[in-house]
Amino acid sequence: MSWFKKIFNKQEKETLNQGLEKSSQGFFEKVSKAVVGKSKVDDDVLDDLEEILIRSDVGAATTVKIIDRIESRVARDKYVGTEELDRILREEITALLLENPHAATQNIDISKKPYVIMVVGVNGVGKTTTIGKLAHQFKSEGKNVVLGAADTFRAAAVDQLVIWSERVGVPIVKQGMGADPASVAFDTVQSGAAQGADVIIIDTAGRLHNKVNLMNELTKIKKVMQKVIPDAPHEILLVLDGSTGQNAFEQARQFTAATEVSALAVTKLDGTAKGGVVIGISDQFQIPVKYIGVGEKMNDLQLFNGAEFVDSFFRRS
Repeated sequence: MSWFKKIFNKQEKETLNQGLEKSSQGFFEKVSKAVVGKSKVDDDVLDDLEEILIRSDVGAATTVKIIDRIESRVARDKYVGTEELDRILREEITALLLENPHAATQNIDISKKPYVIMVVGVNGVGKTTTIGKLAHQFKSEGKNVVLGAADTFRAAAVDQLVIWSERVGVPIVKQGMGADPASVAFDTVQSGAAQGADVIIIDTAGRLHNKVNLMNELTKIKKVMQKVIPDAPHEILLVLDGSTGQNAFEQARQFTAATEVSALAVTKLDGTAKGGVVIGISDQFQIPVKYIGVGEKMNDLQLFNGAEFVDSFFRRS
């Protein structure tokens, strides 16, 4: 059984629509200019569309896939009017995302108790906020949650997580600034197991330092946790800032090279016109986008649903 609702309710859908409004408006303004005065989708329109998709941070590789699909559609249907372009784009991008064999299952294995999530990502991407919102969602489902402040390189990181633990009303395990992150992680899983926690969420340092050092640090954290829970962590969640566009792709490449990331969260989509980055990241990485952040409220971290995302992205105001 999923711990989160798979079907969007009306409020969730409205939040998603609002969160993607800037991306949607920016995209359609560009498309409208590209097709003005033209009646059918021809090579010139496709060239313009390719540039628009790339400028919308969909990414070059995914853009090529989308354009190829539309070209095949035009060749098959013989004539495609520009007024149909919105619908065709929506259909082909949705199909592309649904074909991804690595789409998130949206489930957490409740047979693994406590279920340990290790959260990684650079500073400033919304990592701590994502942890707080996840803790809130799990708690609202009646689950016992324990947080671990293993980002000990910044005092602010620990302080921010403490604030979230108090706001959500869940316990937190922490040590002083500069403490060994692995030691904090060990204490957290030990404490969580002793308390009968359902979920343990551990924050880690948000530094993109040397890849080898990053790999060693995360490996050490995993090893010490496994002394208490042999198969921990059950999920390694990489948080990316959607507003950074192509930088999010680069961060994903670096972190996936350093550790076995199993899920992605793309945040801050409500404040940017770069929402297309979710389409590219979902398509390009062999890792599911599991969560998207579309607002500041506690409930504005949503499970990613490819079809619903595309529907909102292609919603004209």
